[in-house]
Amino acid sequence: MIKFIKRMFSKSDPVLIDTPQKLADMLGAGYEASSGILVSHGAAQRFSTVAACMRVIYETVGALPLTLKEVSDDGISKADAVKHPLYRILKINPNEFMTAAEFKELMAGHLASCGNFYAYKNIVRGELRELLPLTPASVTPKLDDNWTVTYQVTFANGKTATLTQAEIFHVRLRTRDGLTGISPIAQARDAIGLGMAAELEGARMYKQGVKLSGVLSTDGALSDEAYARIKTSWADTYSGAGNAYKAAILEAGLKFTPNAMTATDAQWIEARKYQRSEIAGIWRVPPHKIGDLEHATFSNIEHQSQEFITDCLMPYLVKIEERVNLSLLSPKDQAKYFAKFNVNALLRGDMTARGNFYQKLLQAGAISPNEIRDFEDWNPRDGGDIYLTPMNMAINAKEGDANAKETA
Repeated sequence: MIKFIKRMFSKSDPVLIDTPQKLADMLGAGYEASSGILVSHGAAQRFSTVAACMRVIYETVGALPLTLKEVSDDGISKADAVKHPLYRILKINPNEFMTAAEFKELMAGHLASCGNFYAYKNIVRGELRELLPLTPASVTPKLDDNWTVTYQVTFANGKTATLTQAEIFHVRLRTRDGLTGISPIAQARDAIGLGMAAELEGARMYKQGVKLSGVLSTDGALSDEAYARIKTSWADTYSGAGNAYKAAILEAGLKFTPNAMTATDAQWIEARKYQRSEIAGIWRVPPHKIGDLEHATFSNIEHQSQEFITDCLMPYLVKIEERVNLSLLSPKDQAKYFAKFNVNALLRGDMTARGNFYQKLLQAGAISPNEIRDFEDWNPRDGGDIYLTPMNMAINAKEGDANAKETA
C-alpha cells in the first residue's frame, strides 16, 4: 500500500493523446452518434432505456452470492473456503468502505457501460488484503514489445503511475486486441443517440407547450371583449388535470374540435418503442425486465427470465469467476480453490417446480440423490450414488437368463 501511495503522489508522467477519441474520452465528451447527439457515458446512463438495462444487470449481479470454494482431497466434495483470505474479500467486504454487494454492483456496472473493470490489489506481505476500485476512464492498459501488460493510472489529483499486471485486477468484456474491453455504449452509440433524440423531441414539445388539446371555433366574428372573456373563462374552468372530464358549456355558436393523434405522433411513439426494444437487445435484456409488457405472457416471461440468466448474465459471471481464479489466486491455490456465483435458484425456477422435477427423475432412475445434491450445491451423502429402479421396469431374472441362452 505504501508503494502505491508513493506512486500516487510521485511526479506525473506525460499521457499520450494521439487520437480525437482519446481526447474526447479525457474531456468526458463521449461519442458523436449519426443523429448528431453526443453520447457520453454519463448522458447514456441518464437515458431511461440504458439506465433500466444497466440497473437490472448490476443489481442482479450484486445480489448473487460470490463464494470461494475449496475442493476436497479426493476431488469429489466441495465446501466454502472460509479460512482462505480471499473468502472474506469476496463474501463480506473487498475493502474498508464497500460491502461485497456494492463492489459486485460497481463491477457489473462498469462492465455493462465501459466494458472494463479495474481494481488495485492491495497486497501486504504476500497476502491480498483489499481490492480498491478504479474508474475505467482513469486506466489505460498497454502491451509492450515483450508482451508485458502494464496499466497507466491517472488519479483524481492528476498524478499518474504505471502499475504491473500483478497489481491490477482487470475484468473485461469482448476485446479486439485481447487487452481492452469494448464499451457497449460506444458500440451502440447510434442506437442510443437515436433514442435520446426521440426523448429530447418529446421533452421539448412539452416544455414549449405547442401541443394543443383542441380548437374553439365559431362561424361569426367575436369582439375583443368577448374573445378575452371566453379565453379567460375557458382556461380557468377547463385547464389542468383537476378540471379534466368536465362538461363544457359553449356559447355564441362556439364549437370545440379535439385534436386527434396525427401520423407523426404515431410514428414518434413507434420510434420510441423500437429504440427501447433495440437497445434492450444490445444488452440482451428481455423487454419485461425493463417494464415493457406489451407482448408479454405468463409463459414467455418465464422463458425470457431463464434466457436473461443464460444469455445476458452468464457472460458477465463467467468472466468475473475466471478472472478471480486467474488474478487473485496463486498458481498453487488454483488447483484447490475456485470462485463461483450461485445462480441455481435463478436458473431453476421456484422450489415446488424443482422438487417435482427432481422427484420424477429420481423415481425414473435417471438421477441419483447425490446428483440432485450437486445441482443444489450441496455435499454428497453416504449411499447417495444409488440409482432407484421402478418395480414395474425391473428385468425378470429368468427371462434374462433365457434371453442370454438364446443369444448364445
